[in-house]
Amino acid sequence: MQDLYDLTLEEMKTYVTGLGEKPFRAGQVYRWLYQGVSDFGQMRNVPQALRARLEEEALIGSLTILKKQSASDGTRKYLFRLADGNTIESVFMRYSYGNSLCVSSQAGCRMGCRFCASQMKGLARNLTAGEILGQLKRAQADTGEKVDHIVVMGSGEPFDNYAELARFLTIVHEKEGLNLSRRNITVSTCGLVPGIERFGKEFPQVNLAISLHAPSDEIRQTMMPVNRRYPLAEVVAAAKKHAEMTGRRVTFEYALVNGVNDRDEDARALIRLLSGLLCHVNLIPLNKVEGTGFDTVSRARAYEFMELLTKGGIPATVRRELGAEIDAACGQLRLNG
Repeated sequence: MQDLYDLTLEEMKTYVTGLGEKPFRAGQVYRWLYQGVSDFGQMRNVPQALRARLEEEALIGSLTILKKQSASDGTRKYLFRLADGNTIESVFMRYSYGNSLCVSSQAGCRMGCRFCASQMKGLARNLTAGEILGQLKRAQADTGEKVDHIVVMGSGEPFDNYAELARFLTIVHEKEGLNLSRRNITVSTCGLVPGIERFGKEFPQVNLAISLHAPSDEIRQTMMPVNRRYPLAEVVAAAKKHAEMTGRRVTFEYALVNGVNDRDEDARALIRLLSGLLCHVNLIPLNKVEGTGFDTVSRARAYEFMELLTKGGIPATVRRELGAEIDAACGQLRLNG
């Protein structure tokens, strides 16, 4: 069965003409999909014969909501079942500037970041573009609210699934589809340098976030195995090149871990590392995950660390905590809920 969410508009034209229909029918089907239709029978200006054919050979999204949790701050965490039985999680968040959805790009993750729940069972498989998009469509249908911003920061490393990520970014931006501004999308990577370089060339308007989490290779390697392949100097150099090429600042995610990377000397080392780079540091008091051996810092300490950075010329903020009571905060998403 062909999941129509997997198709760009051009791919939809190829698919529909392959069914013996005129190319303009693809645009009709595509517009219905992104108006929220979940039943081919609702596509009123599409011929009945084509609707019947689509019923037999295609589907509109393959995700099922297995579980939904709501937090007091309005955050919702979804556990979705994929067609093959694998599961993923997504998080819907309300902000003053609009609704944001954190989507997963893989079922599980193989990057092995020690503080993150997503890596605990390894990587099951990559998601298709339609499965990434399906998270958004299901969340919008459930809440009855539009998603204004997308962050690809759920389980998985987006650049480890680059082809499907790129297709997803193309689909959500298409005028006939969701028509979402690329400036309202953020993609987060643990620092896969080739992916950063390719991303900057192909999607210069999409925001880039890099999980840094340490000011030195010595510390970062104890937290993130990927640092052995792409050490800090290479990651920061790629970030600088990205900022210069796109004219857009890079966000560095920095999870503060008690006694590991939260000392004053760590702040000073981070200032030296990022000096002169168009960037912003997003400080995150570690969202504790049982079994990792890492502990969090107080928000008071996070603000002290922020002050050290800002006084040193590095723009920084402490991330607002959303969804922690339902394990929906950064680093808490798992393969099987």
